Amino acid sequence: MLKVDNVSAAYGKALALKEVSLKVEKGEIVSLIGANGAGKTTALRVISGMIRPLKGEVTFEGKSIVGLEPYQIASIGIIHVPEGRGLFPEMTVRENLEMGAFLRTDKDSISEDLEFVYSLFPVLKEREKQLAGTLSGGEQQMLAIGKGLMGNPKLLMLDEPSLGLAPMLVDKIFETIVQINKEKGTTILIAEQNAYMALTSAHRAYVIENGVTVMEGTGEELLGNEHVKKAYLGI
Repeated sequence: MLKVDNVSAAYGKALALKEVSLKVEKGEIVSLIGANGAGKTTALRVISGMIRPLKGEVTFEGKSIVGLEPYQIASIGIIHVPEGRGLFPEMTVRENLEMGAFLRTDKDSISEDLEFVYSLFPVLKEREKQLAGTLSGGEQQMLAIGKGLMGNPKLLMLDEPSLGLAPMLVDKIFETIVQINKEKGTTILIAEQNAYMALTSAHRAYVIENGVTVMEGTGEELLGNEHVKKAYLGI
């Protein structure tokens, strides 16, 4: 479905990705793990069109998406839930969810997807008239994921979904990610510092260090890898 081939990217003169390659097959959950600043977020930004790569190719469903604007990439089914959640704080929960569906033309299915989001996160239904900026951190993360789902993604990209959340909420978020994948068949790409949760939830994963993909395998394989255990799991 998605293929990133030898992509390099930079912020100014600072090289953030160095010939990174990865792929995501339809129906998979794939995780990118690595330390803060390793290049995980940059990889997602390149895919979603927020950053133009210096070199390399990104293809989605067999077609190059390099050079497309972010709204064009969203319109073909790649929805990016950024680090920091990307909500409209002065709009209500309901309005944020409706904004997630802004590019959609299948209007008849939007209400059905809204009900699915509310079934995943009942607290959002309870607070649908509340301003997004007044929600707790966990509720905002639920809303961010829900807003992403309202875009009817073929590929849902989540950047640091556990950031700043209490352990109990982290478990809930990752349980829901797996539920979305199983119930909707949504393909999901996660960039996440919490290596244990990212690997236990993923079919496959990549380790990114200093802008380079240094390792890949199934979630189970990487959980058992000595380097991963020492560097990312504290074992």
